[in-house]
Amino acid sequence: MAGQPTRSHDLAILGTWRSDFARNLRKEGHDVADLMREALDGTLSAAGVAASDIESIHVGNAFGGQYIGQTHLGAMPASVEPELWGVPAMRHEAACASSSMAILAAGAEIEAGRYDCVLVLGIEQERTMPGAQAAQVQEAAAWVGQETDGVEFIWPETFDRIAAEYDARYGLDERHLREIGRINLENAQDNPNAQTRSWNLSSDSFGTDDHVNPIVTGRLRRNDCCQITDGAAGVVLVSDRWLRDRGRTPAATVAGWGHSTVGLSLQSKLDRPHEPYVMPHVRRAITDAWARAGIDGIDHVDLAEVHDCMTPSEYMAIDHLGITDPGMSWQAVEAGTITRGGMRPVNPSGGLIGGGHPVGATGARMVADAVAQVTGAAGACQVDGARRAQTLNIGGSTASTVSFVIEATEEAAR
Repeated sequence: MAGQPTRSHDLAILGTWRSDFARNLRKEGHDVADLMREALDGTLSAAGVAASDIESIHVGNAFGGQYIGQTHLGAMPASVEPELWGVPAMRHEAACASSSMAILAAGAEIEAGRYDCVLVLGIEQERTMPGAQAAQVQEAAAWVGQETDGVEFIWPETFDRIAAEYDARYGLDERHLREIGRINLENAQDNPNAQTRSWNLSSDSFGTDDHVNPIVTGRLRRNDCCQITDGAAGVVLVSDRWLRDRGRTPAATVAGWGHSTVGLSLQSKLDRPHEPYVMPHVRRAITDAWARAGIDGIDHVDLAEVHDCMTPSEYMAIDHLGITDPGMSWQAVEAGTITRGGMRPVNPSGGLIGGGHPVGATGARMVADAVAQVTGAAGACQVDGARRAQTLNIGGSTASTVSFVIEATEEAAR
């Protein structure tokens, strides 16, 4: 791997937007073009810019070809907004990390001086087929033919195996997975855009009643898993030069980033030499983000929005972020450290399990929620005094990992 990254230049976030993840576009009579139009309007309005200000566009999308038969989504913004005709655009695919990759690419363009005002959109329409079939579509994020044959639902199976790895190394009590699910689903009750906000929850929702919370595979039950979701999120990034020329002040910045990519299969990761961290490349993405942000650990972060597609993925995030020592994530769960009012809140929005997981939009959604937190605009989900947040977005079985550190500007912090 490369050496330790140096402090990066902050990237100004001019505005963010996200859709209501409880919607079902097909039942509304809408399609991905309608959602793209809504995402464009919402993101540009939030940023206070016009379509004519946008110099480049990056679209994050994972499964357009499978869910809706549409892969060429880089050209969709210009298809629904004539003002964007001729603006360079491209689509990015990295499974669940697709729109994080789009943000990385947009930031690189600004840092290189190519463009000064760049639009990022993450978008996915998944609710186009029965749930079981929709879940199977996402096998495309694994190593097809190498680890998907004979597996009914690849991702519950994958993260159950990660839980088993924790159990073998350190011991794992399934009650701590249930508790992560409870925290995130209850957090989502306060999120006006969360997919599960209207669910009727009881203590049995997080227990072992096979009728209320049925087994999906192994130790994972329904409420250990995220839902099939339609949704979009958007971010506008601008350069310092753009801000100076227009006298604008952003509310937040991307202060640091980390990005790692490893092999597709889970087994290839588990077969590597054991380290204290189950996924050391995930840890490296996190620490690289700290280094570029000029901070030296999680004690300088007020909250985290992490990838809880299944409860074991958040269990992994807790110790990889350094909230506990490796293998000791259960301590933060038991102590309430990760609750919204705890010392180190994780997924105060409800995360993926509570909030929803439109795969191609998730990375941008995490950034949008992080910006809302550090600018004091998160409403009932607000973490008191938050000024710095971190995201952790993974694609596949952590084959693609991106982490961002999002900070309030000095003006916003006043």
